[in-house]
Amino acid sequence: MNNRIGMAVLGMALALGGCTNQQSGKPAKMTQHGGASSKAAMAVKEAPKVITPQGWLNWRGPEQAGVSRETHLPDTWQLGGENDLWSIDLSGRGTPVMVGDRVYAWGYRGKTEALREWLTCLEANTGKTIWEVPFDDFLSDVIYDRYAIGAPTVDPHSGNLFLLTAPRELVSLTPEGKVRWRHSLMEAFGAGTYPNGRVGAPVVDGDIVIVNVISTNWGAEGPPRNRFYAFDKDTGKPMWSATPGVGPPFLKDSSFSTPVMANDAQGRRVFYCGIGSGAVVCVNANTGESIWRMQLAVGGLNSSVVVYGDKVIAIHGVQNLDSTHVGGMVAINRNATGKKTDGGAPTLGKDAIVWKNDLEAFSSSPVLVGNRVYVTVRTGELCCVDADTGKVLWKKKLASDQIHASPLWADGKLYVPMNNGSFYILKPSDEGCEVLSKVQLDGNCLGAPSVWNGKVYVFTTNKLYCFGYKDNHAHLPPPMKHPAMPKPGKVAELRIVPSEVMLQPGESVDFHVTALDQNGLSAGPVTASQWSKWIPPTAKVKAEMDAEFNIHNELVADKDAEPSAGAFRAMATELPAEPADPSKPVVGTGRGRVLAKVPFSENFDEFKLTVDHPGDGVKFAYPPLAWIGARFKWDIREIDGSNVIAKTLDNLILQRASTFIGHPDSTNYTISADVMTAGNRRMSSDVGLINQRYLVTLKGNHGELELTSNYERLHKTVPFAVKPGKWYTLKVRVEAGAEPDSTLIRIKAWLRDEAEPEAWTLEYTHAHGHHQGSPGFFGFAPQNRFAVYIDNINVQPNN
Repeated sequence: MNNRIGMAVLGMALALGGCTNQQSGKPAKMTQHGGASSKAAMAVKEAPKVITPQGWLNWRGPEQAGVSRETHLPDTWQLGGENDLWSIDLSGRGTPVMVGDRVYAWGYRGKTEALREWLTCLEANTGKTIWEVPFDDFLSDVIYDRYAIGAPTVDPHSGNLFLLTAPRELVSLTPEGKVRWRHSLMEAFGAGTYPNGRVGAPVVDGDIVIVNVISTNWGAEGPPRNRFYAFDKDTGKPMWSATPGVGPPFLKDSSFSTPVMANDAQGRRVFYCGIGSGAVVCVNANTGESIWRMQLAVGGLNSSVVVYGDKVIAIHGVQNLDSTHVGGMVAINRNATGKKTDGGAPTLGKDAIVWKNDLEAFSSSPVLVGNRVYVTVRTGELCCVDADTGKVLWKKKLASDQIHASPLWADGKLYVPMNNGSFYILKPSDEGCEVLSKVQLDGNCLGAPSVWNGKVYVFTTNKLYCFGYKDNHAHLPPPMKHPAMPKPGKVAELRIVPSEVMLQPGESVDFHVTALDQNGLSAGPVTASQWSKWIPPTAKVKAEMDAEFNIHNELVADKDAEPSAGAFRAMATELPAEPADPSKPVVGTGRGRVLAKVPFSENFDEFKLTVDHPGDGVKFAYPPLAWIGARFKWDIREIDGSNVIAKTLDNLILQRASTFIGHPDSTNYTISADVMTAGNRRMSSDVGLINQRYLVTLKGNHGELELTSNYERLHKTVPFAVKPGKWYTLKVRVEAGAEPDSTLIRIKAWLRDEAEPEAWTLEYTHAHGHHQGSPGFFGFAPQNRFAVYIDNINVQPNN
């Protein structure tokens, strides 16, 4: 879980920014935060537009199973010799994708502060760069340069690209590398990061793009859980969220398992995926309804699943629920029905397991060819499994171990990368496999190969390689035919887009409403509806947004609107099709927040301490609902005669906690607060502030003032004695630096009872600076022993 800043942060919205229309005086329309930048693409030359997107368009390929039906592919490969086409110096741990004669490679270059992730567009025949776009890490836990563990995804209709970066920015780009829209899922949805760096890839299905993250959002989505978020691929507006899993003790790890799309027996468009709480889940791709979960283990299931007829086949490498054995491969009846539980999706019983075996793969994904499954396991063996029975037909030792990397099947051969950098071309049969070629690559292999138009591509931690026949007489398969979805039935519910909104005072948002049948299939747009605020009956905090619906059904936050959060509901007054139950209204729900504009402040004095703490025996109040991740990490209580916000100590998984309290597009501001740690001579808590994606921390155990973004990318400290039980004032200012693209960070810290010093305690210029980001705060209570206290938060624009 987010090791540096916890899992922290916010949740929901998506669009933001904007200012009052000075000519009309009308509220500004909500715009998507982090929109297209004119400097985004560093173009070497302009790429031609992709007209017909055909190729290897996503991490797992056209069959979502690491399989290509292409033929006339090489049996051998020699570096610098036979069938070796080109290589470039780009580190990667995922999979390149290809469209036509273009390769989109997601990798990284540089060291320490200069390290950046890059989306690079290459000529397939030469490996020459057409354009590339850099992405900087911020506030993540990634260590040991574990970047680019994922892949871009290409929309098969438009050719547009979708990408999830290390700090959980979801970005959409044109085929020419221009940013269309982007969302900081960390700052806007509470998405967490992890030291392992595993991110995965977005999935595009129809008009929807789906991502898999762990988040601590707000309201009902406040507890740490594995969640899926869906966005309109064209506008970036959120369409739904799903929480099919449960929390601790099962949630112990992240998951970069890729959702696998399919149609189920009921006529629904669904996906199957492993999640961080040890389950395989089934979710309706059009609505986010959690259909079932099969609880297999404790910890994250990272391998992607494969769909075989009426079965879902999964493999994992964590502790099983029903034995002391670690790992297993399982076939699940995907048409089984789950039983409702207190949390997550309805749970399947053991009778839904068709077969299982003891194979162990922590993060390598299986390949499905006919009724044979091929997978590399932890001990470095390639295994062949009968998909009907689970019987292991054979094993072939290829290396001492294996992690992440997965095989590719094409042209009757397996192309198999191994963690130690060895790469095999194998000819499998039911009796075993023949080694056709073996080559030792430069670096470790942690991704999966991909193939298109006669060329095979594979990443290592040092290079991207391409090999194939030089005559390039590829035999391409015909485009895949997907089964048609059934016609929609009677209308059962409404889908509201955006499903979550984030407004600032003076902004408004309008909605698009679609009628859905009981399976989530669209019956057409809804043109007439009534809107109202709504408090869900299960809501623990009964609250409403300080915003109103106008006669145009726009949600408007007045210029004096207060920070707030709540839900809303639309009821159709006209439908494009017959309702499923004429006696009941057809409704849909959404939710949103109003966030304060800079300048703003909070001293917590207005909060009434009326809730009895179950453990401490004191009265407290819940923190502002609109602050992402605050509800379970902080509470408001009286300290030294004043209300302050305090770090909670009842959930070890949240011992590191960050909360974002403003807009992700906030820029050029100063944040200050009074802060206090607790502890003794051996152990003390840490407290900090966040400004524009920089974290500034008073570290009690180290006696330091620390500036970081990602710990290994940017880490500056100065000595500063921090005494537990003493109030300090911490002030952080971020502004544009003297050099292009740079930022200047200035920090002060002093005892609250003393006068503010004239000199800054720490000043630093960051060459590739962060130019926007939500204000927030941070606390670390080691082993939940010592709390953190914050008061008098003040966010002001720079002069």
